Amino acid sequence: MRAWSDAAPPPPGDLETLREVRRATDIGDPALPAGAHRHGDEVHLEAHAHPHVAAPEDGRPVIGIVGGGPVGLTLGVALASAGWQVGAVASRDPDRRERFRRLVPGARAFVEPAGILDECHLAIIAVPDDAIAEVAAGMHLYSGQALVHTSGLLGTEVLAPARAAGTSCGSFHPLVAFADVDRALAALPGATVAIEGDEDILDVLAEMAESIGLLPVRLSPGSKPAYHAAAVLAAGGLVALLDVVAEVAARAGLDERGALAIYGPLAAQALGNARTLGIAPALTGPAVRGDAGTIAAHLAALGESAPAALDAYRALLRRQVAIAESRRGLAPETAARLRADLADRR
Repeated sequence: MRAWSDAAPPPPGDLETLREVRRATDIGDPALPAGAHRHGDEVHLEAHAHPHVAAPEDGRPVIGIVGGGPVGLTLGVALASAGWQVGAVASRDPDRRERFRRLVPGARAFVEPAGILDECHLAIIAVPDDAIAEVAAGMHLYSGQALVHTSGLLGTEVLAPARAAGTSCGSFHPLVAFADVDRALAALPGATVAIEGDEDILDVLAEMAESIGLLPVRLSPGSKPAYHAAAVLAAGGLVALLDVVAEVAARAGLDERGALAIYGPLAAQALGNARTLGIAPALTGPAVRGDAGTIAAHLAALGESAPAALDAYRALLRRQVAIAESRRGLAPETAARLRADLADRR
């Protein structure tokens, strides 16, 4: 990673030359002087005028964050608490800007993302995946700066419109549920963060991660969609399963709080068994026993009182049968019978 504290601000650009260069907007214009570079329909000199913010004495880059929602605010608070200088935030929501400045003292607030670039060395885009490309397209990096996004799905190529000579791009995706900022902050220590990007930025991303208690894992190119799909199943998928549990439990007279109180510890025990014993050895229930009668009774009860939960029950039990047959020794003929019983005959 570059020595951020050693990077001297570039000399002021010649204003008339800058104007001349910006008039040459055709792609591949041979009139571009050496060292000039292009950002979309704008052309800049390599040594363009820019009041670079001074690096802190510890040599760490000053951080700027685009997005004042749960992800951006959590990272801003965590990094500031760990000693990083968080110099700026950009958000079009005035309440989010105000809350960020209240919780991260010293951060300047901007409406537009590009505003933070004069205040930081490393900019973090913490907005929904579908908005990242548009945000990056409006952020024209200066030489020596880095840009990172927090998507678990997208690669660094989505940041290409913001690149210039001497810049770096990467991604930093904490594997944490950001439903609530306080809970997310408490969950950071010990959680995993997936990092990827240009080689010269990986060290500083790893340092960022470790300073706030995260365990950095470097992803291989092209692996992010599968990595993110697994994350969605582990978080949102589990919540959806709990919703099905609560729906079925309601037919037994339990409200949501009561269902979570009764079945939450059972789910936690199953997770603990899987982590200790492995997934297949942790599987219990009628699929492992080949108990067709129990499964038939469940299907009948759900069909009568909770038909909306039938699809989820069938899908999960079919997966359990597959595990039991391939890894727990369930007889093939028993597995075939159970699959037949679980088939959707609508």
